[in-house]
Amino acid sequence: MADLPNAVIKRLITRHGEGMRVAGGAVGMAAAAAEAYLERLAREAHAIAAAEKRKTIMENDIERARTKLGV
Repeated sequence: MADLPNAVIKRLITRHGEGMRVAGGAVGMAAAAAEAYLERLAREAHAIAAAEKRKTIMENDIERARTKLGV
């Protein structure tokens, strides 16, 4: 079960999908994909912060993690 609210995922897909309707299964799959990406992003940002001996993930860590992940 995804932690992200289905309504938010559905709204984002609808907004960026030029108003197309979205099947429930598609919302669930998109939520799972978004969570998987956020997990990778968080792990990479954590590694960057830890390498700099910090316990706090900063905006720059997220930016660097996004670059490293190719997003």
